[in-house]
Amino acid sequence: MRERRWETRSKLTFSEVLEIGERLAALGLKPAAPAKDVICYIEEWTVDSLEDFDRLDPWSTEDVTLVHVREGWQGDFFLLAGRYHSVYQRFQAVGTYCSISHPWRIREPLELHHQRSMFWLGFRHLHAFIRVRLNTVEVVTPGETRSDDRRERWIEERRAAFLEAVTLLDLPIRTTVEKGDVVLQVADQTVPFFCSWPDAFGPCQFEYNTADPYEFLVPASRLAATYGGKPADIRAYLTGFSEEALGAFHAILPDARLAYRCSAHCPLDEVPEMLDAIRPYGRLYATLCEFHTQKLLPEGEDASAVVGLIGTDEGFQMEVRLNRAPLREDLMPGWLERLLGMPVTYAPLPPFA
Repeated sequence: MRERRWETRSKLTFSEVLEIGERLAALGLKPAAPAKDVICYIEEWTVDSLEDFDRLDPWSTEDVTLVHVREGWQGDFFLLAGRYHSVYQRFQAVGTYCSISHPWRIREPLELHHQRSMFWLGFRHLHAFIRVRLNTVEVVTPGETRSDDRRERWIEERRAAFLEAVTLLDLPIRTTVEKGDVVLQVADQTVPFFCSWPDAFGPCQFEYNTADPYEFLVPASRLAATYGGKPADIRAYLTGFSEEALGAFHAILPDARLAYRCSAHCPLDEVPEMLDAIRPYGRLYATLCEFHTQKLLPEGEDASAVVGLIGTDEGFQMEVRLNRAPLREDLMPGWLERLLGMPVTYAPLPPFA
């Protein structure tokens, strides 16, 4: 789901984060108490070596993924993907996952979508997939009506962009418009096919799977070629592999930055210790409180809200994510500032990280 998101402007101490929790409790909400277990989502934790992950040994971790990050890469995507696939074949097992992302550029001029989009070529146990995601200029979530006057243009652009990707990849996917939304369909219903990241007028992403691990190597290279050979920021995601396998993968791009992402469980009051473990480059998120907005805004449209904390080397910030805006656009900042007791800025998350 695409989300509306705001964040506080100033950096906070952890004591100030807990004070915001007390403020929310005074409003009748149920924020996490300091002793309550929470899940921290760790991202962009740049490390010097694989052993740095041992710093998280005091806590239980899940979904550990090592990311190879290479900014300004120029090369043959077919050869790069082929090398990752060759290593993957040597170490694949149930639960292993490897994917490589690369930007692609939509040919047609667009108004409501960015020309630069992203795709992922991936390998899971015994099958491969291609995932394509579009990036809208503005986040408009399902149920919102504030962009209905642009619906026709939005749908025209989105259908054309998906059709361009489907044609380049030579996939048996049909793009249609049904009841005012873009719909993607496959002729063979037995093929694993998924659409996700929905917004107001249809999905932002599709994923097509195949049992043939080589099927998408050439088509994905055609999609990468639309970027015109310009320097590209690429990422490779590696999950479930041994240190031996990770070492073999690292030999593919030895100059890539290594970054971990995972989820980790801890009591809320241990979050500062966890943040210390991933300093100076890591970033973590944890949920402080979830609620339906009509509890506080009975006159507004009901929305699901999540109040969370963000931890970086510079300190903490608060974020509020909503599946839709319960008030008029011009009223949202003031209400959120009263909710948290401090100024906020609208800050949607990037779609491709």
